[in-house]
Amino acid sequence: MSVPSRESFSHLVNGAATGPTDLVEPRGSRLDDWWGRLLSTPGRRRLWYWGGPILVTLLAAVLRLWNLGTPHALVFDETFYVKDAWTLLHHGYESAWPPEADTDFNAGRVDGFLTDPSYVVHPPLGKWIIALGLAVFGATDSVGWRISTAILGTLAVLLLTLIARKLLASTFLAVVAGFLFAIDGHAIVMSRVAILDNSLMFFALLGFGFILADRGWHEARLTARTAERRSAGAAPEWGPVIWWRPWLVAAGVAFGLAAGVKWSGFYFLAAFGLYLIVVDALARRRLGLPAWFSASVLTQGPVTFLLLVPISLLTYLSSWIGWFVTDNGYYRHWAEQPGNAWTGPFSWVPSVWQSFLFYQQSIYNFHVGLAAPHPYSANPLGWLAMIRPTSMWYASPVTGDDGCQLAPCSQAITSIANPLIWWAAVAATLYLVYRLIRRREWTVGLILTGAAAGYLPWLMYTERTVFQFYTIAFEPYLILALTFVIGLIIGRRNDPQYERTRGLGVTGVFLALAALLSAFWYPLWSATTVPFWFWQLHSWLPTWV
Repeated sequence: MSVPSRESFSHLVNGAATGPTDLVEPRGSRLDDWWGRLLSTPGRRRLWYWGGPILVTLLAAVLRLWNLGTPHALVFDETFYVKDAWTLLHHGYESAWPPEADTDFNAGRVDGFLTDPSYVVHPPLGKWIIALGLAVFGATDSVGWRISTAILGTLAVLLLTLIARKLLASTFLAVVAGFLFAIDGHAIVMSRVAILDNSLMFFALLGFGFILADRGWHEARLTARTAERRSAGAAPEWGPVIWWRPWLVAAGVAFGLAAGVKWSGFYFLAAFGLYLIVVDALARRRLGLPAWFSASVLTQGPVTFLLLVPISLLTYLSSWIGWFVTDNGYYRHWAEQPGNAWTGPFSWVPSVWQSFLFYQQSIYNFHVGLAAPHPYSANPLGWLAMIRPTSMWYASPVTGDDGCQLAPCSQAITSIANPLIWWAAVAATLYLVYRLIRRREWTVGLILTGAAAGYLPWLMYTERTVFQFYTIAFEPYLILALTFVIGLIIGRRNDPQYERTRGLGVTGVFLALAALLSAFWYPLWSATTVPFWFWQLHSWLPTWV
């Protein structure tokens, strides 16, 4: 047997044919070929670049806005936030209502509020957002109660799509991420009820996007400044300090807005503050700076803090402007009452600030001590398994009412996620934890930081009364994790044909099943009248009822 020549090995390695019987393994798929022909011109590529995100955003809008005014009744915590928002418009602070005010409010008698302040345990921004819809539609129209939340939920789909494209460098994967978020039931329901968590999710996701933008901005300038110093003959030990980071300032504003909706927005501020220190340290180490860790903590770290945290706190404080400029908010004059004013070295602090800080302390004590029983309380340890989703509203129309053809009928708003999307996203997130340990990819680390910021702090409060719908704050990062794994399954355009075709096929089947499940569950997300037996078909677990 003759030994192949060096040229023969070269042809084999490079995939070139060496004879009529040699075969070259085909690459890509027929779908890739068709897609390439479809986007063969710059104009078509631009159309896809923007058209894809816009299409999934329009889909999200339809699913969130259709039949938005049903039911014309305050559901779940709308009883607090809609009425608080209405009094904010009139008084500038949240004022109290007489007992059993919901009945009157549902009937259109919306002016029964009092001038006495109401004790509220969440900052005002989320309620001001709800108030925008009330200002346009009025409080007698239930669409006005929910329209602001629905718009933010729709914009969140667009925002996630744009973030996914920058993070994963693929418009197709970005559209997949947006599609999954658009059709997921938890995201749909949280956009269709006027409570605070959807606004918290939106502003936290906005901050995440700004952190993503800052990462490239900071690294490029750090690299350029270090190269300049070296070219000038200097031997930088610590590296430069980067002050001009506008995306970081924008992130501080976004996280401050999130905290202005709910205090859990501060978890995102803290998590990404630590993330920025780690990312800066790793960037300096890659540049070969000897004191990379010390520089990140002792020089760039304080600057990062100054660019991020003060603006967040100022933004948070601005959400309380109505409390400051009016005269009747809760605890507004606490420090002026006998025996309450501070003494000693802090007695100089203005009474309004003493009152404000006392109020904040009261809110903190309320939250950490909240342990009232509730039928839909869900331990955070079970959130990822989706053991106890929240039933926001349920009704049993009689025959002839609300489209009920033959009783018994059901109407429900259940904030349960699409089970296939949710469980697959959780599995993908757990895989990303393993992948981060093995490969240390920055994209994986960023996604997991968002998920950790929204979930892990709640594990400190397993005895508190909390709910499954709080998970909307970190659901976008579960969707990003799932999309990342879908990208791995699909592979690349130049992968072997069998692998590429199989990956595209598996993804297509998954997306089709997810869409079918969303169609199956949508009536229970949108208060659509269905037969009772159809409602029972959705009780896959006993705890879902």
